[in-house]
Amino acid sequence: MDTSRSSGRLSGENLTLAYDQRVVAANLDVAIPDESFTVIIGPNACGKSTLLRALARMLKPRTGAVHLDGSVITSLPSKEVARRLGLLPQSSIVPDGITVADLVARGRYPHQRLMRQWSRADETAVAEAMLATDVAELADRIVDELSGGQRQRVWLAMALAQQTPILLLDEPTTFLDISHQIEVLDLCADLHEAGRTMVAVLHDLNQACRYATHLIVMRAGEIVAQGDPAEIVSCELVRQVFDLRCEIIQDPQTGTPLIVPEARRRVPASA
Repeated sequence: MDTSRSSGRLSGENLTLAYDQRVVAANLDVAIPDESFTVIIGPNACGKSTLLRALARMLKPRTGAVHLDGSVITSLPSKEVARRLGLLPQSSIVPDGITVADLVARGRYPHQRLMRQWSRADETAVAEAMLATDVAELADRIVDELSGGQRQRVWLAMALAQQTPILLLDEPTTFLDISHQIEVLDLCADLHEAGRTMVAVLHDLNQACRYATHLIVMRAGEIVAQGDPAEIVSCELVRQVFDLRCEIIQDPQTGTPLIVPEARRRVPASA
């Protein structure tokens, strides 16, 4: 397995991550390649979202440090971090009665200062974010009235309005049907191709292999593999991490690894 690390603007060294007395992960070394679409994958409760929270400065490591542009991220002012790194959390609370346009505009908060309030640049950033996520026509709608897929695009627009070079997404496809999952992931791929560094936690290994340029595979609080999906994903890795026997074929659409679970044995019907 390729566990080598690539230097980049965002990295973590010797991370021990814990909630109160419960240690979730220990001795993690991770670096996010610049301008990659990095996906963190692994079984439930393996530490995926916890690692993302640490990279986003939402969780302070018990040991080790996360570095952003060469500085320990916890040493940087909050607004400075928010101008460099955007986050789409796993679950977001929508303020009552807020419209799409007003929610997306909140993404400009890191750029507001005492002597610099709302500007033409802010207006442009919001408009461009809404166009990129195809929610411009929903500008005057109340967010709570939207479908799940529409709401997810609105939250993504708010994160885009921050205009950060790095964007972290915690399970952005959760609770979405397959059509909306692909819609959101295609949008993320477009943002990556436009030059953003994307980091996402996903549950679906086939989707991860299709969209990721860099994969981080976790199990039981450890990183067991990192690298290009085509180079690291194998039947042995899937069995080790997910306890699943499978066959791996080439995705006919993308040429990326496609995991086909081994079928259960069928008992032949009696004559």
